[in-house]
Amino acid sequence: MKHKKGILPNTDESFTAKNFLQHCRLLAQRDTALATILKQYGPPPMWQRTASFETLIHIILEQQVSLASAKAALEKLKEKVGQVTPQNILSLTDADLKACYFSRKKTMYARHLAQAILCNQLNIELLQNMPNEDVRTELKKIKGIGDWTVDVYLMMVLRRADLFPLGDIALVNSMKAVKQLDKHTSKTELLQLAENWRPYRTVAAYILWHAYLCKRSKQYTAAPVKK
Repeated sequence: MKHKKGILPNTDESFTAKNFLQHCRLLAQRDTALATILKQYGPPPMWQRTASFETLIHIILEQQVSLASAKAALEKLKEKVGQVTPQNILSLTDADLKACYFSRKKTMYARHLAQAILCNQLNIELLQNMPNEDVRTELKKIKGIGDWTVDVYLMMVLRRADLFPLGDIALVNSMKAVKQLDKHTSKTELLQLAENWRPYRTVAAYILWHAYLCKRSKQYTAAPVKK
């Protein structure tokens, strides 16, 4: 299927600050578990990140570690180089990156990403108007970037409305908890249940992440849903 330049098909719709709460309310009408989360904790933040090299490095750092650990590594990197650019990443030694809490694999991934951008293999600006699967294809050409990383980029940078990354442990655990599912529930079954949230599965994921974080942090709060 061909797509006209700059025009997204409906399946790649983006949500906005204007309709985010509307989508939350619609999901609450469809699903009592999501409604309970919104009633108890209020709406989730509309998490968003900039379309940048630094953001991709940050998401790579978040792979298979806590958000706090990834943030600490990013802050340490910024202390070291100031601006997180491909040139600055490539100027660092393995020891430098290890001191910034980069693992051996993430050091390699960061360098592959930096080289891809400097060699024009990847143009971050062009991703903005690409369909989801084209974005996925382009990003996965880079060693160290898989489906979870692409999903987070689509959701939090491009604000695509219908992603549901089952590679995210926090999301899966939150869904099982709020839906009172068996811990051995398969990913196939989870995806089937998430069908009820189309075409706003990203927003449903935000609500589930919100519940996960609220249950674990007394300082993590948000305003009640406005009627």
